[in-house]
Amino acid sequence: MNIGNRPRLYSTRLFFLIQILYFLIVPQAFADQEEKLALEQTQLNELSIEELMNIQVATVFGASKYEQKVTEAPSSISIVTADEIRKYGYRTMADIIRSQRGFYATYDRNYSYMGVRGFGRPGDYNSRVLILMDGHRLNDNVYNSGLIGTEGILDVDLVDHVEIIRGPSSSLYGTSAFFGVVNIITRRGRDLGGVEVSGSAASFGTYAGRLSYGNAFQSGPEVLLSGSVYDSKGQDLFFQGKGWSRDSDYDSAGNFFTEASFRDFTLTGAYVARKKGVPTGSYDTVFNNSDTFTKDERGYIELKYEHSFSGLADITARVSYDSYKYDADYIYDWADPGDPPDLVANKDYAKGQWWSAGLQINKTLFEKHRIIAGLDFEDNFQQDQGNYDRAVYLDDERSSTNWALYLQDEYRILSNLILNAGVRYDHYDTFGGTTNPRIALIYSPFAKTTAKLLYGSAFRAPNVFELYYDDGGVKLKSNPQLEPEEIKTYEIVLEQYLGEHFRMTATGFNYRIKDLISQQPEGDLLIFRNVENIDARGVELEVEGKWDNGLRGRLSYSYQDVKDKDKDRGISNSPNHLAKLNVIIPLLKEKIFAGTEIQYMSSRTTVDGKKVDDFFITNVTLFSQNLIKGLDASVSIYNLFDKRYRDPVGAEITNNYVEQDGISIRMKLTYKF
Repeated sequence: MNIGNRPRLYSTRLFFLIQILYFLIVPQAFADQEEKLALEQTQLNELSIEELMNIQVATVFGASKYEQKVTEAPSSISIVTADEIRKYGYRTMADIIRSQRGFYATYDRNYSYMGVRGFGRPGDYNSRVLILMDGHRLNDNVYNSGLIGTEGILDVDLVDHVEIIRGPSSSLYGTSAFFGVVNIITRRGRDLGGVEVSGSAASFGTYAGRLSYGNAFQSGPEVLLSGSVYDSKGQDLFFQGKGWSRDSDYDSAGNFFTEASFRDFTLTGAYVARKKGVPTGSYDTVFNNSDTFTKDERGYIELKYEHSFSGLADITARVSYDSYKYDADYIYDWADPGDPPDLVANKDYAKGQWWSAGLQINKTLFEKHRIIAGLDFEDNFQQDQGNYDRAVYLDDERSSTNWALYLQDEYRILSNLILNAGVRYDHYDTFGGTTNPRIALIYSPFAKTTAKLLYGSAFRAPNVFELYYDDGGVKLKSNPQLEPEEIKTYEIVLEQYLGEHFRMTATGFNYRIKDLISQQPEGDLLIFRNVENIDARGVELEVEGKWDNGLRGRLSYSYQDVKDKDKDRGISNSPNHLAKLNVIIPLLKEKIFAGTEIQYMSSRTTVDGKKVDDFFITNVTLFSQNLIKGLDASVSIYNLFDKRYRDPVGAEITNNYVEQDGISIRMKLTYKF
């Protein structure tokens, strides 16, 4: 059954737009730079191989927990810079992630969810991708969720760059590093060098503001302080079979971030509080009632010590305190049919607190081996859940500990051949231990060519919600016997630098998931069980180009075929095809830029077997910097052609799909002084 078979009116326009970008604007930019490129090529030919590669190759930290070239990392890597975030008009981490090869994002009008390589289970709260900020784990200790929408902990204006690390990484990070790792690297005080004030106004009554201060002092200390606010009235939304939901799509959030460093010590703190109206009538709540909402609070403080003992080893030690709090009001009508409404607020909550510590040693042995060894410890001293209204249905208090040891060796067999092998052992109070290896053979037969053969296994520990949430026989039943999910991934990656400006990446992958945790009926209740096995294969292709004048572009295509092995059929919210085009064009040298991105996603299946249509989305941003000294300005139009499209969502929402935003606009100013 197809949902919303609206005529596809925009495809021809989109193809014309692509033609314009490539055959009119971009060639003109090439022509303007022809003489300059000829000179650069002459200079390039005079460089050594080492100098040549230093020009071209970006670095990544999160792939191995130390800085290395992306060509030497045991993974397929993408880097998103602060410059791209500004010029493409990205508003949240969800915007950043959905622009990347093999990734996509969905939105159920409450939370944003991440899909990777064809796996994007509706309502999983991003528990199968590890989200880090400067190496600090952001996934919480109750739902194991990684928050990436307006509920995310960091204002994206404070992002220096984002490392997208594909493939299993439990050999270094443990649970949730299942499909990959997203490591957010924040700006430093020196990057601001004073005060920044930012404000924006957007469609749907949306306003945001930020005040930041950062500096690096000659005496040694470096500091950054920032606070942000966000408020949106949201939209009046129409839901098939229900009608209009009005004044229920509101969204408000506040963020705080600080970092202070002196010599070898860095102290970091971050906090977000967000309240979101739920307009969908999910969980059979009263529809069109603005008193149904969710609240999320997430915070942490971390002290890190990093020191290089000359000739011995590099040491990193850290200790941190984290907290997470979730509160929700769900409005139900307890009245009998025909009686006046009897509205009752069902209150659902979760509270998590934990402290953690880690120690890592990084040492080079015999000039060819780069060894890292480490241990992690986590004490979850609060993992509470509750649900009540006129009666108490759940009042569960838990605590737990887990610890891990890991070891990795980067063995440089030859100058152009690297063997990277690592293993980690994790132990949990709930289910015991699990061991996960990763191995990579990385070969560069030519200066600009790298081939990678990758294998890794990873796990996701069952979270407290899946283990212990039991509402007393209303809907859900607990299952403390759950075992961790397991994934094994095989991957081949080819990275080729073409000339001075182009980079090509081709990837083939196969992954197999065992004991996937899914909700299953047991009588009139639902219970989580290890019941599904998934088999997937696919390819990813990408060409990227960058020039010194600010012209850059990226074109990618991903194909993935993901199946439930036991049922021999596809899974929900799994597109077979993803295609993305990103172009930044300098309109006035170093002053004005146009950023355009076009994203295509093929049709997907909902949890009840229906289909939502494929779609193209086009976003355009006009960005200016320093037209007036210290002032940056931008205007962004999202969903330029007002394409109507839907995302599959969880079974708790009627119809199992939610329509997404049509055309919207944002205007933003940032002033530095």
